[in-house]
Amino acid sequence: MKVLKHVCAYLMMCSLVVVLHHDRGLAQENSNIPKPSTTAERDGQHDFDPLIGAWKFHLKKLLHPLTGANDWVEFDGTGVCYKIWDGRSQMDTIEMDSPVAGHIEGLTLRLYNPQSRQWRLYWANSKVGILDPPQIGEFKNGRGEFLAQDTINGKVILFVLYGQT
Repeated sequence: MKVLKHVCAYLMMCSLVVVLHHDRGLAQENSNIPKPSTTAERDGQHDFDPLIGAWKFHLKKLLHPLTGANDWVEFDGTGVCYKIWDGRSQMDTIEMDSPVAGHIEGLTLRLYNPQSRQWRLYWANSKVGILDPPQIGEFKNGRGEFLAQDTINGKVILFVLYGQT
């Protein structure tokens, strides 16, 4: 019986909080306080424009990910990034070499969806000849966040890639 009284008292307090919160909300809606302006969503179709052109690069890749090993393989390479569809798409072609991994040729295809304001980044290696599932994401406040699914040693993983502009 004592527990029932506590439950009833708790429910009455919750109802009072909801009623007071609701009344305060109505008062704010009817007041003359200016409402904050809504800003238009950011158009990110030019997020990757700084990559357009020819590049030389040095890349490091973890040799055995998700194993706890800390062995890295390094690559030196060149690449060219092409602007397509007035910047709503881009393609990179790359060639890189490593004493451990050998010669790699590949491409990255980036496609911008103006409705979702998100990018899809696809990778293809010339040895395999297929586009991997895309990394999907966008830039907000100078920070890019892209999600992707991959398979490592037969195990499907989901990873997040972060970048700065």
